[in-house]
Amino acid sequence: MATIGFEEKERVAGEAFRRLSGTVDEFEGYGHPHASRVARLSEALAASFRLSPADRSTLVVAALLHDLGEMSMNRDYIKGAGPLSGAERLDLARHPIIGEQEAARAGAERGAQLLVRWHHEWWNGSGYPDALRGEQIPLEARILRVADAYAALTDARPFRAAGTEAEARKHLTLWAGLEFDPQVVRAFLALEGLPELRSYAREAPAQADAPSEPATTGGMQEDSTGRSPTVREGGEEVRNDE
Repeated sequence: MATIGFEEKERVAGEAFRRLSGTVDEFEGYGHPHASRVARLSEALAASFRLSPADRSTLVVAALLHDLGEMSMNRDYIKGAGPLSGAERLDLARHPIIGEQEAARAGAERGAQLLVRWHHEWWNGSGYPDALRGEQIPLEARILRVADAYAALTDARPFRAAGTEAEARKHLTLWAGLEFDPQVVRAFLALEGLPELRSYAREAPAQADAPSEPATTGGMQEDSTGRSPTVREGGEEVRNDE
């Protein structure tokens, strides 16, 4: 995996954030670096949108710290194998706000704190915690939403195997305009040559089922990286919590 670059004045803090992200990955049960992968994908997308170096740096820090709130909450269900209950789902929806607070304590700048808060907002307004819609969501947060989803879908978790690159790309396409900013999805699908695009799936299934339509549970829609956590497939409840 490529190294995340930091400017000289940011290098010490950046390395500290990177070490912290590894601790979060371990807590969440990822078998491979997740947050640093999200950071590299986000950085590549930011470059395609010609964001300034300062904005790109802020986005990278937010990507490294985006799930810090989950580790701070320290709930057993976060990496459990079963579907989440309604109470657990509502509890887990607090993690972006807690993550914002924890990012502040870790020394991240205010811009990065807010991107952590908003990394589960949906393009159609069904996300959380603030139900922002469309361009109310900063571009950097929309980029982070797509990068996090792809990285999560293509890596294994304790409760499910990794999906293939083709499955993840199809998922992004089907949910563009709902969960994801369509323009960001198009830019993501145009990325080439990044090691972070490779799936950790051991083998592609003979025939992949189409990703399910976004479901609504308890007044809060489920997103592709799972923070509101179950989808129904074939009449059975399936854990969708990365």
